[in-house]
Amino acid sequence: MPPLSGFDFAALATTLEELGADAWLLFDFRGVNPIARRVLDVHGMSTRRYFVLLPRSGPPVAVAHRIELQAFDGFPGAVHPYSAWRELHALLAPLVAGKTLALEVSPLDGVPYLDRVPHGVVQLLESFGARVVSSAPLVTRFAARWSSGELEGHRRAAEALAEIAREALTWAGGALARGEEVREITVQRRVLEAFVRAGLVTDHPPLAAFAENAANPHYEPGEGADRRLAPNEVLLLDLWAGPALGTVFADQTWMGFAGAEPPAEVTRVWNVVREARDAAVARLVELWGPPGVGAGARAVTGAQLDDAARGVIRAAGYGDFFVHRTGHSIDRDLHGSGPHLDNFETADTRQLQPGIGFSVEPGVYFPGRFGVRSEINVYLAESGPEVTPATPQRELFLV
Repeated sequence: MPPLSGFDFAALATTLEELGADAWLLFDFRGVNPIARRVLDVHGMSTRRYFVLLPRSGPPVAVAHRIELQAFDGFPGAVHPYSAWRELHALLAPLVAGKTLALEVSPLDGVPYLDRVPHGVVQLLESFGARVVSSAPLVTRFAARWSSGELEGHRRAAEALAEIAREALTWAGGALARGEEVREITVQRRVLEAFVRAGLVTDHPPLAAFAENAANPHYEPGEGADRRLAPNEVLLLDLWAGPALGTVFADQTWMGFAGAEPPAEVTRVWNVVREARDAAVARLVELWGPPGVGAGARAVTGAQLDDAARGVIRAAGYGDFFVHRTGHSIDRDLHGSGPHLDNFETADTRQLQPGIGFSVEPGVYFPGRFGVRSEINVYLAESGPEVTPATPQRELFLV
């Protein structure tokens, strides 16, 4: 497909007008800005700088190196080739002079997933008389939004992951009861084999963590250095996969306990984490309002949802043990470029928009003892949030 096939230029004009910008300038160099590649849908080698101007009105304009023009075959506008840096500057200067340009920048690096354009590029554009503003609402609208096909693929993957997680945890408990050795690597491999049977792919093995390892949010079991499951231990399983690489994955975390009756502390922590998860979704439903309310009136941010979940955990006395954001954007990257549920690691005040998705995954971690996390995904439709999987985990699996 040629670059920008099916791109909604009318929506671009509206968003640029709301932003007070004349154009969206997409820049990339060796993949430093994955947002540019996603929006433009360019393919082929990208070892030289390119700039693509998407104006509020009129056709787009590309400036690309002569040895990499093939990526712009079929581009719906003028393509200006360059070779030498002086030639590049001579092309850019009149293209951007006097314009307010939206770029992938985040003031003070407030949201690193948005801060993709190097400072030197901003300086260069400003030296030509351009004014630079953040493209945040454009990124949410054009880079983070799911297609209908991606939504359907995500739904299928979400239900498959839930079944795989339940089966893996149940198997671990049964094997332990039979006196068999159950290791984190064994559970990890079992999940990967289930992905193949379900027709799913992943970009990284799942995280299986027992006991104190579950207190490390990004713990990864290593061959020969993983843990053997013992009775009365917590099991955490974080797994993600989708129908193909480069499309929207599903991402879930499930919790189990290897015993008939978990300690009161483990049960309490699980209940608090689950309530925090559900509080974020409930807050979104409340703020989003009933169907038919205009999206412009829905000033909902990921920071507000992070506050809702974190408030539950703080009220329970576990605030110091919730050490990461509540959730991350999901698009064609598992940790996507859209709004995150975060008012902790960053202050993500970007407005949520219909068509995007994200995880909701609060956790409580006691180093050296155990950790608990519950993760679901949310697709935000015009009518409100859709939670996947359709039946999230409600109680600890007693395995």
